[in-house]
Amino acid sequence: MTMVVILPVSTATGDVVYHAIAGEKRPHGKTAGEALDALTPQLAGEETGTLVIVQSLRPDRFFNAEQQRRLADLMARWRAARDIGTSLPAAEQAELDALIEEEVLASTKRTSALLHELTR
Repeated sequence: MTMVVILPVSTATGDVVYHAIAGEKRPHGKTAGEALDALTPQLAGEETGTLVIVQSLRPDRFFNAEQQRRLADLMARWRAARDIGTSLPAAEQAELDALIEEEVLASTKRTSALLHELTR
C-alpha cells in the first residue's frame, strides 16, 4: 500500500500550495486534488492501494496558534513592504525567516508522527 500525505505549505508570497508526498515523490499543486493528480501518474502500476492523508492548517502541538498568527502578521507586513518597493526591518525579517523554518520543521515532525502512528 502506498501512503500519500498532502500538506498545505505557505509560499513566500503568502499563497498556499499543496505537496503530495509519497516516499521520494513530492509533486505540488494549487489544491490538494491537483497535487494528488500530479502524483498519481508517478506511482508504479503495482501500487494499487493508496492511503491519502490531508493535513489541515489548524494549530497543533508542532506549530501553535500564536506562531500562526505571528507568521500571518509578518507575511502581511512583508507583502505590504514588497508592494511599495521596500523590505521589512532586519529584526522582523529574521523573525519571519525563523517562523518559516519552524513551520517547515513542524511539517516534518507532523509527518513523522503520522508515520509512527500508521506503522505501530
